[in-house]
Amino acid sequence: MPQSVRNKKKDPEGRMPLAEHLRELRYRLAKAVLAVLVVTVVAAFSYKKIINFLTRPVLASVGCPASFADLARRPTHSACAHLTINGLLAPFTLALKVSLVAGVVLASPVWLYQLWAFVAPGLHERERKHAYAFVGAGVPLFLGGAFFAYKVLPRTAKVLIGLTPHGVNNLLPLDDLLDLVTRMVVVFGLAFEMPLLLVMLNLTGVLSGRRMLGRWRAMVVGITVFSAVATPSTDPLTMLALAAPIWALYFAAVAFSLLGDRRKALREHPF
Repeated sequence: MPQSVRNKKKDPEGRMPLAEHLRELRYRLAKAVLAVLVVTVVAAFSYKKIINFLTRPVLASVGCPASFADLARRPTHSACAHLTINGLLAPFTLALKVSLVAGVVLASPVWLYQLWAFVAPGLHERERKHAYAFVGAGVPLFLGGAFFAYKVLPRTAKVLIGLTPHGVNNLLPLDDLLDLVTRMVVVFGLAFEMPLLLVMLNLTGVLSGRRMLGRWRAMVVGITVFSAVATPSTDPLTMLALAAPIWALYFAAVAFSLLGDRRKALREHPF
């Protein structure tokens, strides 16, 4: 066991000299980077399966299951897209990029734990409980947003590809499609974390539940505008698909904050 870990156990508040903090930081970073590298190497052997998983919903909606010769003879009214890779080194670069992203994502439990192990000794017991609760709620919320994006992608792609002029073949670079998928998954996942941020501000006393409730109209408009910007298609249904669950989560955060404020007031003024 590293010397820094033993020292932290001797001090209940986790106080350490600067040199010990730096040594502990280096130790945690090394373990996190090693975990990402190991998972990246493992993912490199299955990068084709990862690409197929990410592109499957889009290809099922707008993909052209035909050769280029058949693509040229298709009816002009049936818009579809044919995935392409351009360049001699493009397949290698794509494999490296996909493997690295998969390594960072799949190794997230390890590097998040290392981050927590570095920060936790300096927190008080109540702060640790709040942190556990936020992590326990934040992970499912992010995964829920990512899953939602994965389900919305086919309709988004269909609307965008449907804008292709008649008689024009749409050749879709694979790296562009993967960038779109990744961006939508991250944006949807982070958007679903917004209520958690509001609850955090409420627990720290920065924002009251009554104030959040009083601004609900502005928040609904703001969420709608954000959803319109975040979704790449011009389809209003896709925009509402992102906005509706965030509206629901926002009002859930307001209800939680109002209840928390009421309990806090009863503790401070029981009579």
